[in-house]
Amino acid sequence: MTETQQTMVEALAHWVEKAAWSDLSQEAITALKGRLLDSIGVAIGALEGQPIQAIRQMTEDLGGQPAVTLIGGGKTSPVNATFFNGAAIRYLDFNDSFLAKEETCHPSDNIAPVLAAAEYNQISGKQFLVALAIAYQVQTRLSEAVPVRKYGFDHTVQGAYGAAAGTARALGLDGQGIAQAIAIAGTTQNALRVTRTGQLSHWKGLAYPNTAMGAMHAAILAKYGITGPREVFEGNKGFMESIAGPFAIDWAQENYDGVTRTIIKKYNAEIHSQSAIEGILALKQQANIAPSAIKQIRLDTFDVAYNIIGGGEEGEKKTIQTKEEADHSLPYMLAAAFLDGQVMPEQYQPQRINHQDIQSLLQKVDVNCSEDYSARFPQEMVCKVTIETNDGQIFSVEKHDYPGFTTSPASWNQLLQKYQNLTKHIDGTLAAQIAETIQQIDQKKITDLTDLLAQINVHH
Repeated sequence: MTETQQTMVEALAHWVEKAAWSDLSQEAITALKGRLLDSIGVAIGALEGQPIQAIRQMTEDLGGQPAVTLIGGGKTSPVNATFFNGAAIRYLDFNDSFLAKEETCHPSDNIAPVLAAAEYNQISGKQFLVALAIAYQVQTRLSEAVPVRKYGFDHTVQGAYGAAAGTARALGLDGQGIAQAIAIAGTTQNALRVTRTGQLSHWKGLAYPNTAMGAMHAAILAKYGITGPREVFEGNKGFMESIAGPFAIDWAQENYDGVTRTIIKKYNAEIHSQSAIEGILALKQQANIAPSAIKQIRLDTFDVAYNIIGGGEEGEKKTIQTKEEADHSLPYMLAAAFLDGQVMPEQYQPQRINHQDIQSLLQKVDVNCSEDYSARFPQEMVCKVTIETNDGQIFSVEKHDYPGFTTSPASWNQLLQKYQNLTKHIDGTLAAQIAETIQQIDQKKITDLTDLLAQINVHH
């Protein structure tokens, strides 16, 4: 390839550079605001979590140029703020998701780096939303076109390109700088799927914040003139040859509406469990079965849910000791839903996880993979929940979606209710001001939002 030929990353960067506010549909603008509200609420709800407190302490101990706001108060460098804020958004595993046939990701993980870059560069709310739309589109399209989970790599791999693209745009880099940022991030952030298999660790919730931090670092390096491999996608030992295989995306033909195809979690549980939880809660309400009367709970579900959280290729899901294991275990989540009538952050407290009632009931949950249901995914999240009692009675329900899925999108009021539930521990007036500012973010400066986030007073 000659120096004058445009590489794939340069074509992507050109598309990123030319994006304008007028390119965003009203549907995308509404969805971006909704995802921002949802993610900020989830982050505020996570601030007292032990890993988040530990990262906060680390950030304070190590210091950093006080240029970007930490959610919950204080300032640090853009790189450090990206990691902390990203960890807060991700820790509860309650933020949005995108479902491709062979890949699942959480595009709101990109909010932390794009928000940090936006504050650092003092851009408007409109410019912030454009940059965030870019990050969503790049990650969702790469997840569709180039799934990597089957090769043993994590979904954060595609995310590195989206995070770098959105962050570089928010920093105000030109096309060449955007290309360098994406190239550096894509070359360096190729994470292993072991993050989400077997005995799970804190890293399940920190892998993308780390990727986002790497993308921020890459964008800052590019801002200072550091270059990356122009042929990161198609070159010798590049992404295609080393991991993904050949693919093509004509970025010039892409829109900025990827966010409209993402979905919101109703329950604080891994995304593929949402319809199953909806189903077992419906049975609990309809049948009035005592937990002691249950002989077996059977779940027939689609292959992705079975393989990731049902005991399939990513490991058995009945040995549950930690939050990270619990929120990636269908047996645990279904048992929690039946016993408690909900699956929210309190279902992942250590005393709840280790209580005998839930440990006993989750052993009675059997998860099976249905070829029919698998063929209908991701257009549907179809499953069948069956409860058999000790005296031989059978109760069952089939679910195709849940409120928050693409077929039943969450309204602003539904998102606001979730946000309010997650922010009850902070000042109510401040929480309301944050929500109102997010709803009007296209009429604001980004610092109107970050100034409010700095006022959150949570013990740390």
